[in-house]
Amino acid sequence: MSARRARARRQRGFVLIASLLLLLIITILAVSMFRSFGIQEKIAGNIREKQRATHAAEEAQQYAEWWLTSSNNAAIPAVACTTQLNANLNEGQICSNTLASSGLTAAGVPWDIGGNAVGVSYTPPGMSVEANAAAGTYVQAPIFYIAYLGTCSDGVGSCYQIDAVGYGGTGTAVSVVESTYEISAGVVNRGGL
Repeated sequence: MSARRARARRQRGFVLIASLLLLLIITILAVSMFRSFGIQEKIAGNIREKQRATHAAEEAQQYAEWWLTSSNNAAIPAVACTTQLNANLNEGQICSNTLASSGLTAAGVPWDIGGNAVGVSYTPPGMSVEANAAAGTYVQAPIFYIAYLGTCSDGVGSCYQIDAVGYGGTGTAVSVVESTYEISAGVVNRGGL
């Protein structure tokens, strides 16, 4: 009988050690699973902010294209741009210097020439902009830059390069879009024909 009891005691000790090891493994798996949830939430938040920044940049780009064609603004002479204007105050400009000719890249934001911010800021209707952005606000208004490129390669219209930058809820969520826009005299959009 005493040999049986000794063997049973040894087995109880083994069961305790095995169950503690199993508990340790389960705990490590649970902790790593919760960590991955946090990382996935950060990734989702970053993607959301990047999409908001892209949306803001595209809105500024579309406004710039509209501004060029409205009220014959394309007839405004191009000037060397060295300041930043505000489209919400009915200001606008066509630059004779592209960002690249000024030693800048469109992706290198903020855009400044000689220490001065350049372009035209535009806050779309319904967009809330605050420097210390709270939930649902943008950290900075989008900015666009219109540069006159000259006569288009087809020899008919005038070509413009439009760069636009948009920001999300943080200063690190930035998106830049660029388009080449042609304006031709006598072109009529008949819509649906």
